[in-house]
Amino acid sequence: MGMMNKNTVLGYATLIMIIVGCGLIILGATKYSEIAGWGFASVGIGFFAIAWVFNALKGRM
Repeated sequence: MGMMNKNTVLGYATLIMIIVGCGLIILGATKYSEIAGWGFASVGIGFFAIAWVFNALKGRM
């Protein structure tokens, strides 16, 4: 990958967190129909929030 600066690392981290967040929400919606599904979905939304913060920090660091 060569030399990666902070913006590239934050971009990759944002992308990975969005993918993991989508996976957790889909897992909570399909596989777990009881109360555990709500936990998976809320953790997925938390991943989206952290990815949003990473994206906002991308130009400032």
